[in-house]
Amino acid sequence: MGPLVIVGDTLLDVDVEGETERLCPDAPVPVVDVCAEQARPGGAGLAALLAARDGADVVLITAIGDDGPGHRLRGLLSGEAALVRLPLCGDTVRKTRVRARGQTLVRIDSGDGRAGHAPGADAAEAIRRAGAILVSDYGRGTVQVLRDLLRDVRVPIVWDPHPRGEQPVPGCALVTPSEAEARRLCDDPHESPDQAARRLLRSLRAEAVAVTLGVRGAALARQGGPLTRVPAPVLSCGQDVCGAGDRLASAAALALRDGADVEQAVTVGVGEASRFVERGGAAGVKIIEQKLGDRPRTAFEVAELTRAYGGRLIATGGCFDLLHAGHVSLLRRARALGDALVVCVNSDESVRRLKGPSRPVVDVRDRVELLSALSCVDAVLVFDEDTPAAAIERLRPDVWVKGGDYAAGSLPESEVLGRLGAETVVLSSLPGRSTTNLIREIR
Repeated sequence: MGPLVIVGDTLLDVDVEGETERLCPDAPVPVVDVCAEQARPGGAGLAALLAARDGADVVLITAIGDDGPGHRLRGLLSGEAALVRLPLCGDTVRKTRVRARGQTLVRIDSGDGRAGHAPGADAAEAIRRAGAILVSDYGRGTVQVLRDLLRDVRVPIVWDPHPRGEQPVPGCALVTPSEAEARRLCDDPHESPDQAARRLLRSLRAEAVAVTLGVRGAALARQGGPLTRVPAPVLSCGQDVCGAGDRLASAAALALRDGADVEQAVTVGVGEASRFVERGGAAGVKIIEQKLGDRPRTAFEVAELTRAYGGRLIATGGCFDLLHAGHVSLLRRARALGDALVVCVNSDESVRRLKGPSRPVVDVRDRVELLSALSCVDAVLVFDEDTPAAAIERLRPDVWVKGGDYAAGSLPESEVLGRLGAETVVLSSLPGRSTTNLIREIR
């Protein structure tokens, strides 16, 4: 079964939480004493996050910028969903809610970014491999760019529309507008939900349309079937309904992928959305943010986070027995080539096989401790093999650094580096600095 592929616009949502007990002296507005700030992906990014936390294999195709909010978004999505990133023209959209005691006081929007380029082969391949597709359109151009790729797919498409977005492609398995969105799509503000669902079923040439009604559930119209009201199983008293539509659409898309019929899928979606609101809505979605400067614990966390930020991962390897100035010089120069450096270190047994029974002088625990203390090293990975080829295979660095007088093609790890498309950089050693010379002098 293929992954759930989510196509759409991703925004950076930030909640500024605080307390308010007084009015501003120069205007009749509340003063908010800030207690915390919580960020999360919004739009298609939130739908991807929620589906991934259901245990699904999720691929998100979206446009994200190279600015600060864009970097933050990629960090928030790291480890949650596979990201196929399209370029963004303009600034990443950020929506900031200022909240107190569970109530939103004001929302501040910034950013004008839109997807502006044709998709690459990665996006086409992701759509081809999909088990189901969710289109999460927030009117920022991603769906417009990818529309042609969505016309002839053979898997269920759930389309969550936006008034400023694209018209759904014909043949969608399910279209999920809110009540207000349905009336705008019908161009009639007086349409009832049932009338809107029936009219959109015809005009959009969809297999089914579910007009979502909040605590009242959804009105479902299907080709060849009667109109059905799907009630919400939980009459939530939650105040924050932000993200409920994303929750409904993502849950329904997963159910269709797994073989449910459309009424079953909408029932699942309505149930998950109502429970989502009961648990606090979007404000209840918590993510531990990671930044490159936070030095995650493992080499693989560093690698994943660096890729999520669009950074350049550098790796190098060796015994690093009796750490000396030559090692430090090499590591500093290696780190300067990119955004993060992982050092692959031979285990004690590996060193003995390579250097003889008297080595290493310093055991692997101390070698790792010393390397990790260097500010230029982001993580250390110990390997047991005679060469670091298997470690390189798992890390997938952009650049592999070697110290000494090697020719790039003569390295034992050249085959795996070539297969991964990694660049090999050979850096010269400092003259006279080596572990062998240190041992000789000590003796």
